[in-house]
Amino acid sequence: MTPAPFALGPALLFCPADRPDRFAKALDRADAVVLDLEDGVAPGAKAAARQAVVGTPLDPARTIVRVNPAGTPEQAADLAALVGTAYRTLMLPKADGRFVGPLVRDDGTPYAVVPLCETAAGVLAAPALAARPDVVALAWGADDLVASLGGTSSRRADGRYRDVARHARSAVLLAAGAGGKAAVDAVHLDLEDLDGLRAEALDAAAVGFVASLCVHPSQVPVVRDAYAPTPDEVAGARQVLAAAATAPGAFALDGHMVDGPVLMQAHAVLRRAGIDTWHDDEEVRR
Repeated sequence: MTPAPFALGPALLFCPADRPDRFAKALDRADAVVLDLEDGVAPGAKAAARQAVVGTPLDPARTIVRVNPAGTPEQAADLAALVGTAYRTLMLPKADGRFVGPLVRDDGTPYAVVPLCETAAGVLAAPALAARPDVVALAWGADDLVASLGGTSSRRADGRYRDVARHARSAVLLAAGAGGKAAVDAVHLDLEDLDGLRAEALDAAAVGFVASLCVHPSQVPVVRDAYAPTPDEVAGARQVLAAAATAPGAFALDGHMVDGPVLMQAHAVLRRAGIDTWHDDEEVRR
């Protein structure tokens, strides 16, 4: 049985799994919450964090649990603790060739898995990970990646990603697209740099990411606004698709050539606006 396609986003908010007092608030503010049993929890607090995840249930349709890396005793304990819960989506940090799964729930169905490609091995393994039937999305991370290379900073002084991080971001996005899976953009750790976050989220939406990871509630509205098409973009997409409905093939509209890729981009704009144009042609003509 293959998990359903990834449909969460655009703002996915991390919440430390040892802070159950924040679980419901995080879920209320974001489109989905990532309960973090890995980096967000100190080693000595992981057992209590597992108990908190089990004892403070949330809506499983909007909850992802980030477990510890594959091959570690901590991940084995995480998976054992999740037996009997309703959670069905896992984020796997530092995913690479050690992820041999499938990871199966107690009822025999596979977990939906979001590998986090945040090491050199993980970025190179992205195509193989995207090809797995239990993988529903690929995410990536810059700071763990640079650390895995022996580096010290993923960003330049002006806040822009260094070239290796930009390459990894593109590689994971391409691997996800080639595998027919969703792609999730990395966190922006500078909490005061909301302009930088907005610029990255705008770019993420433009190139095909479906969501961005957030580490603070203040980032959620910025990400949501960036992923939402503007009224002008929606109107433009409607105009393109309405004109295409009566055109025999490629055509010119307002001095621009319109062909297959342009039509696909117009559909993508309206999907981001919550309009399923593939199944509701009348909606396009309104």
